[in-house]
Amino acid sequence: EVQLVESGGGLVQPGGSLRLSCAASGFTFSSYAMSWVRQAPGKGREWVSAINTGGYSTRYADSVKGRFSISRDNAKNTMYLEMNSLKPEDTAVYYCERKPYGSNEYGQSYDYRGQGTQVTVSS
Repeated sequence: EVQLVESGGGLVQPGGSLRLSCAASGFTFSSYAMSWVRQAPGKGREWVSAINTGGYSTRYADSVKGRFSISRDNAKNTMYLEMNSLKPEDTAVYYCERKPYGSNEYGQSYDYRGQGTQVTVSS
């Protein structure tokens, strides 16, 4: 059974940092590109970042470029999102997604999503 479990969310002040983790199980993690998306209250799904299978190619939404960093550790079956200089508009539930087998880090397709972790940026 494919499982994606996010963790690391919380309440942080503007300008602060958080590191999200996505623990994967039930499949060969190193064979799949992965992505992070978020959903703010009353808004639709917003793609945030993606990473290829080897971790050497990454992409970011313009809204987070230069502030967020995606990475993965295939030996630990875990993906990360380092978030710096957080803004109130970053408040959302953050989800990790598995992209379909054979997909690269481009596009927004996915086949599995985790349950999400809440990130709240507020003073």
